[in-house]
Amino acid sequence: MYPKDELNEGKRRRMLRLSLFIIVFMDKILLVQTIEEAIKNTDYFLVDVRILPGNEVIVEIDNKSGVDLDFCAALNRKIEAVFDRDVEDYSLEVGSAGLTAPFKVRGQYEKNLNNTVEVLTKDGRKLYGVLVAVEDSLFTIEMEKKIKPEGAKKKILIKEQESFAYDAVKYVKYDFKV
Repeated sequence: MYPKDELNEGKRRRMLRLSLFIIVFMDKILLVQTIEEAIKNTDYFLVDVRILPGNEVIVEIDNKSGVDLDFCAALNRKIEAVFDRDVEDYSLEVGSAGLTAPFKVRGQYEKNLNNTVEVLTKDGRKLYGVLVAVEDSLFTIEMEKKIKPEGAKKKILIKEQESFAYDAVKYVKYDFKV
């Protein structure tokens, strides 16, 4: 093989990978649109869609009152109506985002208002507190701290709030240990 042929072969491989990426990406866009259309006018919200090697498709949804198995089955059927298994070979899993999984979307924060959460900040602090506010660019937790006021003999318990930008934390998740 001449160097020019090797160069062309490398270019063909890159183009094939790019083409496969575009097909998967476009399918994911259609998949997300299909899911959003199916959950429109319900209390459900989309948390995540992943397409793994081997065409394993994982769809995570959530709802403030919990995820119903019958709803997952109905959503699964709606997806299969758009993506024919005879044409596209894939496996499909539709389910809840999971109780202990880190939050990925604002709906999960709103669902957990007034619940205790664990927050790991990007500077390495692990905090536990009650999620008391969720806004467009930040969320707020209320933590209990023991402090010793000047001149006092005993520590007292105080509540202190701290707000975080979503991108200032590594993760936030429901703390079921409390």
